[in-house]
Amino acid sequence: MKKAILAKKIGMTQIFLEDGKLLPVTVVEAGPCVVIQKKTVETDGYNAVKVAFGEIREKLVNKAKKGEFAKANVEVKRYIRELRLDDVSNLNVGDEIKVDVFAEGDTIDASGVTKGHGFQGVIKRHGAHRGPMGHGSMYHRRPGSMGPTSSPGRVFKGKKLPGHMGVNNVTILNLNVVKVDVDKNLLFIKGSVPGIKGSLLCLRDSVKSK
Repeated sequence: MKKAILAKKIGMTQIFLEDGKLLPVTVVEAGPCVVIQKKTVETDGYNAVKVAFGEIREKLVNKAKKGEFAKANVEVKRYIRELRLDDVSNLNVGDEIKVDVFAEGDTIDASGVTKGHGFQGVIKRHGAHRGPMGHGSMYHRRPGSMGPTSSPGRVFKGKKLPGHMGVNNVTILNLNVVKVDVDKNLLFIKGSVPGIKGSLLCLRDSVKSK
């Protein structure tokens, strides 16, 4: 990828476009991200930068991470992530990646962890149909048949059953940047992005732009 940045989801709102249309957007606080390590093809076999983002109290950071920040001569941050970029020649340790790497009209991909829903049944988790709701049915929201009995005598892999729902790594492709607020480090993205308010996002230039 050519450019990327870490961001924090602020929430959703609406903005009016110049033609008067009302557009739902997600507001994210993108950067600034500080480069704490640079990796190149010559030294590591690939190009990447390790960046830090988000405020945190120093007492909450362990010694290993404090050592990373001390080596880079950078203040401690909440998150550390590695961004694999096509070219890192213009980035050095201590440099900041700011929201202005993206511009209005850019197409981006947003990666994050989805909301958690706890333990859920097959109707909510997989969209299964319910059974008859008559009083004699006695089978309303359960999973249904487990499969053949004597042969093969087991439940097939992949059977949709109740279980933990959410908290998955998800990437939404081809989102449009509607507005960039450089002064406040804000990006306004058309539509929704994964995660709860305050969650971490990775924004990068789209790999499958239309």
